[in-house]
Amino acid sequence: MDTSVEQKIQQLREQLNRWSHEYYVQDRPTVTDHEYDETYHELVRLETEYPQLITPDSPTQRVGGVVLEGFEKVTHQNPMLSLSNAFSKEDLQAFDDRIKKLTNRAIDYVCELKIDGLSVALTYQEGQLVLGATRGDGVIGEDITHNIRTVKSVPLSLNQPWSIEVRGECYMPKKSFQQLNQLREEEGLEVFANPRNAAAGSLRQLDSKVAASRNLSVFLYQSPSVEALEVDSQMELLEKMQALGFVTNQESVLCHSIDEVWAFIEKMTVERNNLPYEIDGIVIKVNDFKAQEEIGFTVKAPKWAIAYKFPAEEAQTIVRDIEWTV
Repeated sequence: MDTSVEQKIQQLREQLNRWSHEYYVQDRPTVTDHEYDETYHELVRLETEYPQLITPDSPTQRVGGVVLEGFEKVTHQNPMLSLSNAFSKEDLQAFDDRIKKLTNRAIDYVCELKIDGLSVALTYQEGQLVLGATRGDGVIGEDITHNIRTVKSVPLSLNQPWSIEVRGECYMPKKSFQQLNQLREEEGLEVFANPRNAAAGSLRQLDSKVAASRNLSVFLYQSPSVEALEVDSQMELLEKMQALGFVTNQESVLCHSIDEVWAFIEKMTVERNNLPYEIDGIVIKVNDFKAQEEIGFTVKAPKWAIAYKFPAEEAQTIVRDIEWTV
């Protein structure tokens, strides 16, 4: 076999991965969809002709095709804990008061959008994606590697050979949700109640082709591997994750007081409906990791974080007529 073919395949993969990074991570696409598709199909042609050169991290391996008989269980080495909730400004003030009693450090908070999706954990060994798992009950989840590999915003390989775990939320964009439900309605199938249910149902498909067709995406925001990543705060972690090729939410902000946190919540309460994905609140975390260690955990949740939940949206229904039947 001509070594130039192997080099050409590698060049095409690197080009496609670079374009995907620009599109999904940097949000700055530099090529048209047509140019991307032409390059992708050229790679498919070469890999079809030389199947011995196909590698697990090739962009062509996202299309799905694996069908499982059932889901294997996965035990999380570090439990995926839930968060305590806040529903008012007073709840947030009480949270801030508790934090200041538990540490003498100066406290900054990171505010992150609470994406309405399904929590997932991704494991990489020497820079290669080897496992995707659902949160499950926090201790035991399900192996969804075959499906998570089809999500285009999940890197199959990192730009550095790290062995790490990252966590985040898999979700379905609003536009994709509307298109999916329209298609299901036309086919006489039951529609999904909301994007979260659609995302969860898509990730729990035994046939990965179904997940591949659903246009899922992820935001990553947490890692139990912070020592390996050599970061000291949540904001540093988000920056490091993005540098490695992960998609992080660009709406995250650093706040220096609980009043700044509340101002951000008020801002996002107004702007949430303009986002291309659903959110149901704001997650507030102590930024400094050493302060997090001092503050600690309860059995179920970290004491250094809380989730502010938006009030339920109200809608007004007008009754125009009543028809009585006997």
